[in-house]
Amino acid sequence: MDLLSSFAADPRIVVIGASGGIGTAFADLLRDRGEVIALSRADLDLTDPPSITAAAARIGGPIDLVIVATGLLHDAVGGPEKALRDLDTARLARSFAVNAIGPTLVAAAFLPLLRNDRKTAFAALSARVGSIADNRLGGWYGYRASKAALNQLLRTAAIEHARRAPLSVVAALHPGTVDTRLSAPFQRGVAPGKLFAPAFSARAMLDVLDRLTPADSGGLFAWDGAPIPF
Repeated sequence: MDLLSSFAADPRIVVIGASGGIGTAFADLLRDRGEVIALSRADLDLTDPPSITAAAARIGGPIDLVIVATGLLHDAVGGPEKALRDLDTARLARSFAVNAIGPTLVAAAFLPLLRNDRKTAFAALSARVGSIADNRLGGWYGYRASKAALNQLLRTAAIEHARRAPLSVVAALHPGTVDTRLSAPFQRGVAPGKLFAPAFSARAMLDVLDRLTPADSGGLFAWDGAPIPF
């Protein structure tokens, strides 16, 4: 299948988080499909709102697709909290800043730049563990909660955006477990065949975006297109 066949020819695409494993894969796959504007943290910092609005102003419209390929599960401070006793205010705040607030501020800055006369899309990487309905294991407090917040924030943004651009799609995407730095410390228990290369996951999610319609806007979808309950 041609990439993004349901979008217009020569789309203008913004990939945020283009220095990460999945973001790099998105940008590499899409360069032959249209104009790709690849932004790394040097160009746009999710924890610095002025850098988000400045990047949107520099790029300007119209845009056909925005992909936010970012996420924080662990850093030098520590990994995901396994129990309540592990909770730390600063780490929780950082999880929400990077995983929920930042991508939503990107939506606020970039959704107005999307064309309103044809199919366009805004997509951000979420996670299956952000599904409240699907949570049967517990743990990973900050990551779960911040991704759940992202799902709800994008759902709300989708409702508002549809009033201006009824042909557009806003979606949260679960990439599966991908062989990147984010998942590296947690790959030991991944079932055979379920650890994806970044290029495989990125292409799969592009195929999902290609199939989504405005009726799907605001939803959370897995890499294989299956809807995930909030």
